[in-house]
Amino acid sequence: MTQSTDPGPEDRKIITLARTARARNGVPEGAAVRDETGRTYVAGTVALASLRLSALQTAVAMAVASGAKSLEAAAVVSESDTAADADLAAVRDLGGARTPVLLAAPDGTLRSTMTAG
Repeated sequence: MTQSTDPGPEDRKIITLARTARARNGVPEGAAVRDETGRTYVAGTVALASLRLSALQTAVAMAVASGAKSLEAAAVVSESDTAADADLAAVRDLGGARTPVLLAAPDGTLRSTMTAG
């Protein structure tokens, strides 16, 4: 994991989208992913009696369902400062081991960047 305080404009965009999803839906996590064409997919935590998905798993599933072939980057906004193994596995399945995963605080401050691998 590496520390970073200055994400580029495209990474700031997905952090903002993830932050907005979290706030709008009142969920513990918001996530956004960017595919190989630059399209973004935004999601919040899914917590149903019969289905539980993290925000990042949901965003990856949305990308796959929309025909994305790979991911350029992913962002998660939550109180946690780590990404779950299952979240990293979902990103790795579509994006590969080198796909950056940006971990941000609820205020949008980038805490760290890690790779899915």
